[in-house]
Amino acid sequence: MTASSGTVTRQRPASTSRVIVGQGNVVAGRLCLTLLCNGVLVSSLASQSGAGAWASLPASTRAAGLGGAGAALVGDAGAVFANPAGIATIRHLSVEGGYQHFSDGSAVGSGALALRAGRLSWGFGAAARDTAGALVRATDLLGLTSLVFRTSLFALGTSVKYVRETLAGTTVDAWAGDVGVAIAVFDLMAFGVSVQNIGGDLGGGARLTRRTRAGLTMNYVDPQGAYRLLTTLEGQWPSGGGGGAAVLVAGVEGGVVTRAVGIVGRLGYTGHSLATDPAPFSWGAGVELGRLHLDYAYRASGRGGGNATHRIGVRWSP
Repeated sequence: MTASSGTVTRQRPASTSRVIVGQGNVVAGRLCLTLLCNGVLVSSLASQSGAGAWASLPASTRAAGLGGAGAALVGDAGAVFANPAGIATIRHLSVEGGYQHFSDGSAVGSGALALRAGRLSWGFGAAARDTAGALVRATDLLGLTSLVFRTSLFALGTSVKYVRETLAGTTVDAWAGDVGVAIAVFDLMAFGVSVQNIGGDLGGGARLTRRTRAGLTMNYVDPQGAYRLLTTLEGQWPSGGGGGAAVLVAGVEGGVVTRAVGIVGRLGYTGHSLATDPAPFSWGAGVELGRLHLDYAYRASGRGGGNATHRIGVRWSP
């Protein structure tokens, strides 16, 4: 208790403050667990026919080099396409763009933006796909916006998305939502879970493929130092008649960065879900120029006739 100018002010004991903070973390943990369980339950109950050109596309060029993993790749704007909670660790601003070309002549262009203000983060993503490779005439479109709340190590996020696709020569569209959880332990490790395409009724009995994703990313060296060594492991469970079987994704990233300039290499493995999937292995590289990152990824065509893909991207986080 202190006295100043005749006014008596009662101070809260430090132990009480610690108890309140601890209780807040417990509540946040329970919310994360509840959201995770609800998401998995909702996914397991889905039985509608699956559809969607966006179902298996990686969230970013970096993710493409790591086999398509994205649920636990936090800190980049492109995370909004895989797990909305992944943008919670962005310091202030992150911008990302990418272009992917398929061996059948089709192409996809995408862009994402994420902003952070205190405990809240906001993200926006858009993508266009065209079978002739000319994105100005794209008929398949995706747009989404994400809102994320972070407390301590936990982040909860949700997205609302609009999708327009061409199925059997007919243009259809749908609204859907994503939910996600991310737990980031400083720069050492991150755990993420997301459920994508909740809703997504395209009409005529077709739905966007619902996908549950759970991943773990681990840094083995300080990412602020001269070396990079990271692994990511992710399970994906698509649901619906066209979703395919569960898939295991694994990736490794390593390199050397000196005075904020360097190069990293990436190698990814994706288990086959459908006979038409591309080859299981992918690889990529990135050039680090301070806060600017230039990325490339490649995945060969599979035995079942899946498309080979080249992807380039740029990330900037001032």
